[in-house]
Amino acid sequence: MTKTEFVELVQETGGYNTKADAEKAVKAFTDSVTVALVKKESVSLVGFGTFSTVEVAEKSGKVPGTDKTYTKAAHTAPKFKIGKTLKDSVAG
Repeated sequence: MTKTEFVELVQETGGYNTKADAEKAVKAFTDSVTVALVKKESVSLVGFGTFSTVEVAEKSGKVPGTDKTYTKAAHTAPKFKIGKTLKDSVAG
């Protein structure tokens, strides 16, 4: 599903009058989650899931097919843990 299709779905299910209003709602949601994650805060939506961050340690590896190695620096990565209600809905 593309962003445009998702905005249309939000317009239908959310009862928004225009696509512009639905797109504002989607943008507000994604921007808000991004701001929270940058602050290293988690966002829990009961039944849907939890957006959080995790610290990933530095790691090194080998490039397949060559003798070259690389080192990936330690970093913070976003993480999503699915909620029970969403998991059950998707499972059928």
